[in-house]
Amino acid sequence: MPAPHTPRRTQPRQLHVLRVFCGPDGRGGNELGVVRNGAAVPGEAARRALAAELGFSETVFMDGTDGVDGADGARVDIHTPSVRLPFAGHPLVGVAWLLRHLGRPVDTLRPPAGEVPVTYEGECVWVRGRPEWVTGRRTEEYRTVADVAALAGPPPGEGPLYVWAWQDRGAGTVRARFFPRRGDGITEDEATGAAALTLTHELGRALDIRQGAGSRILTRPCRDGTIAVGGRVLPVPGRP
Repeated sequence: MPAPHTPRRTQPRQLHVLRVFCGPDGRGGNELGVVRNGAAVPGEAARRALAAELGFSETVFMDGTDGVDGADGARVDIHTPSVRLPFAGHPLVGVAWLLRHLGRPVDTLRPPAGEVPVTYEGECVWVRGRPEWVTGRRTEEYRTVADVAALAGPPPGEGPLYVWAWQDRGAGTVRARFFPRRGDGITEDEATGAAALTLTHELGRALDIRQGAGSRILTRPCRDGTIAVGGRVLPVPGRP
């Protein structure tokens, strides 16, 4: 008789929750879910469902050879509650920080868009992406910081919108807010690296972006045409 079928045991997921792009005083930061062992949640549908269940603007699944360090650079898969993203800033900064926190820093991450260089500078973690990897996000300049702050919610319209105003043009300081307008329950992102990358590319200069309720995103154009996006990351208390 054939041996009875033994169902494969489901591997428990290893979830970390971080705040990415925290401000100088530790406030702000966009919450991020990181599933270290991506193999525990196989398939796009299952990953999207988990991202929707967690309710963060993005959840990232690590698909490296051992789920942690990825000897050839960690492979990552990024999901919102409704779509899969080829590139996103705050998930990649968060993963790079987590790997260093675990004692396994990397110099490259590999989302679907391509190879993303990583650098560590003190408390700040930087990733570099290409402007053509970030599509569909529209920026709109407002007259004053007060005009940006006064928005009670997303302006009318469809598609991702990054509203911003100069706080100090000479210093490159910007006040910004990001409205995904995807219809998936995420009304506003606290901090958005991909939109910051787009704005930096459009303005052609390094920026110090103050977004949401207390977040800070640093950016700088690089000679190879990429844009570096960096910031501070903190773990969420009470979570792994």
